[in-house]
Amino acid sequence: MFVFISDLEWKLIYVGSAEDENYDQQLESVLVGPVNVGTYRFVLQADPPDPSKIREEDIIGVTVLLLTCSYMGQEFMRVGYYVNNDYDDEQLREEPPAKVLIDRVQRNILADKPRVTKFPINFHPEPSTSAGQQQQEPQTASPENHTGNGDASKPEADQ
Repeated sequence: MFVFISDLEWKLIYVGSAEDENYDQQLESVLVGPVNVGTYRFVLQADPPDPSKIREEDIIGVTVLLLTCSYMGQEFMRVGYYVNNDYDDEQLREEPPAKVLIDRVQRNILADKPRVTKFPINFHPEPSTSAGQQQQEPQTASPENHTGNGDASKPEADQ
């Protein structure tokens, strides 16, 4: 049986712009473990993204919330949830104001349809190769183009 010798790092990231990852916001980062191989369930709570760090043209519309898991500095799983940000009022949706009314924006997370991407990693890395190791192509993929590492490759989507 495989034994994790280090904690798993979970990160929750709000994608602030599909074009520029500099607008991404890490909402939470926690270390869990050490754990044994198996299926676990947990609740991860985080504060909402800071709207002042999102370009105004990106506040309304669809984006992604990413939950990543890394082991010894190597990301091996990414779960993407689509997020729709829109006004809470039909009239505002039909005739949006020139300046975004942030207090009227509501966030709807499509939590029942996550997209999971798995990356092959070395679970027994040598001490000098664990941090910053180049990731290989994903085994399964998510539809979002945002990769979190500047890579322009687009993996195929899970069905």
